[in-house]
Amino acid sequence: MVAVVPVRGGTLPLGGDEAVAEAGGVALLVGEGCVAAAVALAGIAVDVTVAELSAFAPAAWADRLGPHLVDVGVVVLPGSPDGRDLAPRLAHRLGRPLLAGAVAVHPGGATVSRRGGLVLEHLVAPGPFVATLQPGVRGAEVDDTRPPPTPRDLVFEDGRRFDVDSTATGAGGGADAAEVGTDARTGLPADARCLSVEEADPATVDLHEATRIVGGGAGLGSADQLALLRRVGLALDAAYGATRVVTDAGWVPVDRQIGTTGVTVDPRLYLAFGVSGAVQHTSGLGAPDHVIAVNTDPSCPMMGLADLAVVADAPATLAALAALLGVLDDG
Repeated sequence: MVAVVPVRGGTLPLGGDEAVAEAGGVALLVGEGCVAAAVALAGIAVDVTVAELSAFAPAAWADRLGPHLVDVGVVVLPGSPDGRDLAPRLAHRLGRPLLAGAVAVHPGGATVSRRGGLVLEHLVAPGPFVATLQPGVRGAEVDDTRPPPTPRDLVFEDGRRFDVDSTATGAGGGADAAEVGTDARTGLPADARCLSVEEADPATVDLHEATRIVGGGAGLGSADQLALLRRVGLALDAAYGATRVVTDAGWVPVDRQIGTTGVTVDPRLYLAFGVSGAVQHTSGLGAPDHVIAVNTDPSCPMMGLADLAVVADAPATLAALAALLGVLDDG
């Protein structure tokens, strides 16, 4: 089993470390700044191969990476945006089924999440397959005694490093390229061209991709307070989420629910207002770098998990923060 992890700007994508851990520490990092990204896998990866590619081009990447993965029974990719783009193309190139949205992967198949996380299906693969692993569901345990990995370069069949922008990329295309169309300049499978990359809007970003989240629980007490929480989140460049009690009450849409029966997240910062910390909620939080909790009950589980626990009335504290940010009276 190997984890294929697309890298941009020397940074692992969301869930990249989990995919590597799921693959037993065997990783193939592809993209820009892979050697730098490998540093983040210290204590997780045991075998790291890197392929420094100049730009994200999933069709062309799949065509060139395919021959190096033929003998690998299970290929796992993180369910990040780039991982979800590359996975089906790799599956097509290798002639394998794609088990998308997995919450666990094993040599014989995968457990996948369906119907918005309400159903888990155990899929058995008849042979080799490709899978995407949902970020935040497995975690990645770090072994501090394990030496950092020493990355080695992937050598392509033409003996050169692969540069998708180069006109001398060697043999490419083939039968698969003919099916999807080829780039006349490179002879490789054609890819969509990126015209621009926009910053993620915290108001609309998927929760599982958010790096900052403000969360609201029953302690906020009303839909109006959740609307204020959303405005505070926007002022902090953070997405907003809630507990199941809040979504069941209809105060926010169901797609804002964090937890085992909602969205699994893994933010760097989680700011919780009036969240008691039931296990169904906290088990979906991943491993945030920083947790701040506001609650009147100093003994609730959420306060125990917090790096900073503020014993105070959640609505009053939220209003005070909104006033400081200048969003208290925003409509």
